[in-house]
Amino acid sequence: MRLFAQVGNVPDSTAVIDTTQTKPNLIVNNNTTYPFNKKRVKTIAIANIAGYSAAMVGLYAAWYKDYPQSKFHTFDDNSEWLQIDKIGHAYSAYAESKASMELWRWTGISRNKRILIGGFSGAFYQTAIETLDGFSAEWGWSWGDFAANIAGSGLLVAQEFAWDEQRIQFKFSFHRKKYNDATLNARSNEIFGKSGAERFLKDYNGQTYWLSTTLKPFFPKSNIPAWLQVSIGTGAEGLFGANSNYDTDKLGNVTFNRPDIKRYRQWYLAPDIDFTKIKTKKKGVKLLLNILNIVKFPTPSLEYSRNGFKFNWLHF
Repeated sequence: MRLFAQVGNVPDSTAVIDTTQTKPNLIVNNNTTYPFNKKRVKTIAIANIAGYSAAMVGLYAAWYKDYPQSKFHTFDDNSEWLQIDKIGHAYSAYAESKASMELWRWTGISRNKRILIGGFSGAFYQTAIETLDGFSAEWGWSWGDFAANIAGSGLLVAQEFAWDEQRIQFKFSFHRKKYNDATLNARSNEIFGKSGAERFLKDYNGQTYWLSTTLKPFFPKSNIPAWLQVSIGTGAEGLFGANSNYDTDKLGNVTFNRPDIKRYRQWYLAPDIDFTKIKTKKKGVKLLLNILNIVKFPTPSLEYSRNGFKFNWLHF
């Protein structure tokens, strides 16, 4: 995503202000031109406050209301779910920060304000949720989750300040897992949920997280297509419990015990597409493409795991 265009002898990666415009706060890049607009600033500010407040109320009602509350406490969950949940925290913070930053770009505020306010929004949102965890008897404040939140937003902010673009993009893909074993399907419904939305958010066995990089900025004189990316992904398989595939009820009775299901990580290498390189003159479409770039485009992938190498014809 190119954010600022070349002006005169200023390098491509340098942020500039177009002083030839009648409006001094006009921010220029090769995709869009947004003059400073107070009404848009108010709109985005109100939308952020209202949307986040509604999301927090809904989250509390759906997730925390039916669980006992306690004094604020911490909980060490760094060993759970083979750390896929931690990667999920980092990705969520990155994605939320990305969307927020692009919306603030639309208001025409200064570059530094856009990067800092929008860029750290994700970490702020995720940390507020972490605080709710801290007061829940079922969970607790996780320093690992907090660090992941900061890392996700930090990845976005650091690249914006360094390059004025996201040369390394955090992306996500998901495929719903179905098993021939009815016990595994029942267990998945129990801990990850039955609906597609619940599985999308909770089923670590179906999630893949990617880091995609566009090669052209690193090799500007090459013939590499500007939209072509190389992506490295990771996921996990066989996760039917936080630390093991074993569970008991409140009375201590064993409700799930599948030591035969191996828990292991997966690594992937795949091509990808940078949606921001799709040419369009419509500013709304450009803004949407910038935000949608947090999703990995389905492509073939080369997989490596404890089972060796495997080729996937189409990876979601």
